[in-house]
Amino acid sequence: MRELATLAPAIEACGLVAHGAFDLDDDERRGALAGIATIALLGLDPRRGWAAYAASPEARNGGADPLDRWSRRAIDALAIALGARALYPFGGPPRWPFQRWAMRAEPMSVSPLGLLIHPLDGLWRGYRGALAFAERLAATPRSAAANPCRTRLTQPCLSACPVGAFTGAGYDVAVCAARLASPAGRACMTGGRLARRACPVGADRAHEPAQAAFHMRAFLAARCGGG
Repeated sequence: MRELATLAPAIEACGLVAHGAFDLDDDERRGALAGIATIALLGLDPRRGWAAYAASPEARNGGADPLDRWSRRAIDALAIALGARALYPFGGPPRWPFQRWAMRAEPMSVSPLGLLIHPLDGLWRGYRGALAFAERLAATPRSAAANPCRTRLTQPCLSACPVGAFTGAGYDVAVCAARLASPAGRACMTGGRLARRACPVGADRAHEPAQAAFHMRAFLAARCGGG
């Protein structure tokens, strides 16, 4: 049985990192996942992943969805090299349930913003794809961790948004997008949402400005064709 840890050098050489893995139950191994035993989730390496993307042809050729295209090229190549199948949280169909998968692979919880929160990385954990293996991999068992939001007296994320787009009841996408499209939204557009940045958990793992601005432009363009 191969160990997930032994695959780490090949994954990290692409600017990615393995964010845990989980085994499929027998009744899940059907349809598009027939023959799949273990799924390993991949994200950008926090040390060098963004730099690897920024130096890529996809980042510089002016095409649409450059980060997704870079992710496909990198993870497709990894899948071939490691004898796996590549799966993605974008594109489709099928649309894979990466949020549910993340909670099976790692000690993730749901934050008041509706985003998943990691006990160390806070709201900055993300997934660029997954490798699906026909064989079962030996992986570190998912650790148990309490939702870090429940251990704090205050939840500054809910009060940091200037237009109150985030509440305990949900997220008002239209209100958020309108703010971002206006001059008043510059702070969020250049550094990432104020609500996300207000979370003290994993504050040192926040995206660098270029990465934060990239994601905000992509969000705004998808919602209102701006950016």
